[in-house]
Amino acid sequence: MKSSIRRRLTIIFIALTGLLFLANYLINTFFLEDFYSLRKRDVLIEAYDRLNENVTDSGEMDRAGVHEFEDLCSANSISFIVTDEDYNMLIWTDTAYAQSDYLGLMLGRLNGYGIGLDTVDPDSVLEKTDAYTIQKKYDSKVSVDYLEMWGTLDKGFYFIMRINMESIRDSVRIANDFIKYICLFGVALASILVWFISGRVTKPLGELTELSKRMAGLDFSAKYTSGGTDEVGQLGESFNRMSENLEKTYSQLLTANNELQKDIEKKERIDDMRKEFLSNVSHELKTPIALIQGYAEGLQECVNDDEESRAFYCEVIMDEASKMNGLVQKLLTLNQLEFGNEQVVMERFDLSELIRNKIQSVAILVQQKQAEIVSEIPAALFAWGDEYKVEEVLTNYLSNALNHVDGARRITIRACRRADTEAQPVESGGNGDSVVRVTVHNTGEQIPEADLSLIWDKFYKVDKARTRAYGGSGVGLSIVKAIMESFHQAYGVRNCEDGVEFWFELKSGDQTVSGFAAERDTKGDGAGKAANGREKG
Repeated sequence: MKSSIRRRLTIIFIALTGLLFLANYLINTFFLEDFYSLRKRDVLIEAYDRLNENVTDSGEMDRAGVHEFEDLCSANSISFIVTDEDYNMLIWTDTAYAQSDYLGLMLGRLNGYGIGLDTVDPDSVLEKTDAYTIQKKYDSKVSVDYLEMWGTLDKGFYFIMRINMESIRDSVRIANDFIKYICLFGVALASILVWFISGRVTKPLGELTELSKRMAGLDFSAKYTSGGTDEVGQLGESFNRMSENLEKTYSQLLTANNELQKDIEKKERIDDMRKEFLSNVSHELKTPIALIQGYAEGLQECVNDDEESRAFYCEVIMDEASKMNGLVQKLLTLNQLEFGNEQVVMERFDLSELIRNKIQSVAILVQQKQAEIVSEIPAALFAWGDEYKVEEVLTNYLSNALNHVDGARRITIRACRRADTEAQPVESGGNGDSVVRVTVHNTGEQIPEADLSLIWDKFYKVDKARTRAYGGSGVGLSIVKAIMESFHQAYGVRNCEDGVEFWFELKSGDQTVSGFAAERDTKGDGAGKAANGREKG
């Protein structure tokens, strides 16, 4: 990361350290000498005060203060001469250096100041009083700059003091060299320390950055683990709480979005069903209405004069009107079932008796189809359900079988308890051994596998041309589906080797059942009466 905080912190600290050392170096270079001169000026004033205090009237140093004065001069490299009014030396610097011609030079300088031979440059004067003058002076004879103080003591003696400025400049140069090395070492050391320290500081920030990236990618499992009680640690804890809250909120949002998607799909499905329903109804009613209108117009215009033709026209009109009436009745029934407008009355009845009666009622249709019905049902088999809706289911299954029977032209109806059959597994809502299953099998062509799950939809027809030939509406199996779902029982279809088998299941009535059975018995019209009533019918 080119612009990482760690790198920026390191650069900033290095820059600040370098600037501090550079400022120190520049200050030493340009101001240290002046500062040193001012300090040495104070030293010269202090030496003057002590000299003035310790000089006797005879021009000698008082033994009590001579050592302190000599120590001060030695510590600050001060050279001095004290003379009488005739410029005869009374006291001077007691050093090997001072015993040379240097003392003569100083004496000559003092004499020159006294008689006015040496001029004083006002710009070089640091301080001037009635007793002394302090100035910077370049001695051309020895080519050295001095900090010089000359004047008169209280006892009337003349004096001159000097401090070599070269020593000051040497000190400045040495100090600057030392600071230069310290600067390089300090910058290097500061760089290393700041790099590691900034790493410790920025590591939690880096973890928070990575955490925020994962959270931006909806990965809420990431947590801040570096801990700490400082501001960064508190921020990490806030990130963890935010991650948990975002995860909960995102979960709720996904759930709500999923429910909304389901609602949208349901609405679209309902809208598509409505459009399909209108289209199918229009298609189904178009042909019989056209036939009725055509034959009615023929009767009105007396196209045929004989009685037999008119009777045929009337029969066609009545037949098509009957088909339309049947379709409308089925649609009304289906509508009531799908919207739950009809109350489902559960009662115990003899399913075997119902099947036998239904076989008897369709016997003439079986003869017309040149088919046969084989029934494999027990003498009595009780079940729970709405008897008239169960009859509607059986009617639709038999009607479908009669319309599609072929080959051996045999229809087989079986009914037995679930424990006594090896039928296919229940497709939905199975109840194990407490149910009875009814199957209606017809020989003929199988249903294509792709259509097996679609035949329960309204107006769906596997072979539309053949359906139209026998007058099928495509609503019967939809009614079966609605009835069985209102019972909360299983139903289905499967292809066999020689045909197709439809089936449905009901709750067995051969066992003691609590709930609605007990409720009906408490009303005084028990299950036995329901069965007996059916047998009498």
